[in-house]
Order: sequence, then C-alpha cells, then structure tokens
Amino acid sequence: MSPLTGYVGYSLRRAQGVIFADFSQTLSEVKLRPAQFAVLLTIDQNPGASQSEVSAALGIQKANFVAIIADLEKRGVVRRRKSDSDGRTYSLSLTPRGRGLLTHAAQLQSLHEARVTAQIGREGRLQLLELLERLSALPSG
Repeated sequence: MSPLTGYVGYSLRRAQGVIFADFSQTLSEVKLRPAQFAVLLTIDQNPGASQSEVSAALGIQKANFVAIIADLEKRGVVRRRKSDSDGRTYSLSLTPRGRGLLTHAAQLQSLHEARVTAQIGREGRLQLLELLERLSALPSG
C-alpha cells in the first residue's frame, strides 16, 4: 500500500520495530529491557570493563548508561568498583544474582531468536546477519 516498502531504511525500521517489540515482551518476564540485557551480557563477557568502555561498545550515551547502571546496581545484579589505577573510573562486574538473571534472560533470548529464525529460516538468518553487517560498515555522512 505504501511506496515506502521499496526503501531499505523503511523496511529495516519496520522489521526492527517488530523484533524489538517481541524481544521486549520476551524479557518482560525477568523485568529487563533490551538495553539492560545488552549491558549485562557485555559486562559478563568483559568483567572489570569500565563504564566508559561498556557504554562505548554498546553505543549508549553516557547519561543514559549511568541511569541503566544505577538501576541494575539498585537491583543487586551489577557491582561498580572504583578502579585501583584511576579513582574516577568504575569497573563493572555481575553479582551472583546478576549471573543468575543473565542466565535466565539468555534462555529467553534464545526463544526469541528461535522465533525470528523460524520466520526467515536458518540460511535466511545467516544471510540477513551478513547483509546487516555490510550495512553497518556503510560510511556515514
């Protein structure tokens, strides 16, 4: 119905909206938002990383990242510690409770990923990931 369906950006945005909504709904069981899941996963894979390193790796603005960390710390799933070498820098790690939450959330994420894969097939998934990676390398500006 819309001439916009022939545009890559428009189609990507629509698909992203559907996938994001499904993922958000999936994670609601453990009261996590997708950005929080990404933060927990990144901290788990990079224990001791600084707040700046994690926010940069995920492309989250520092002001937004501080709020995410504060919430996760309040929930008892992330621990911030001042760096030994620089008292202004905080290193991040998961608490045991955080590891348990991440384990459960990762199981839910696998269910979400299976739904997406069922829609486009395994080969389609691999092809889509490759194409998205190529689009991500597109120079901006």
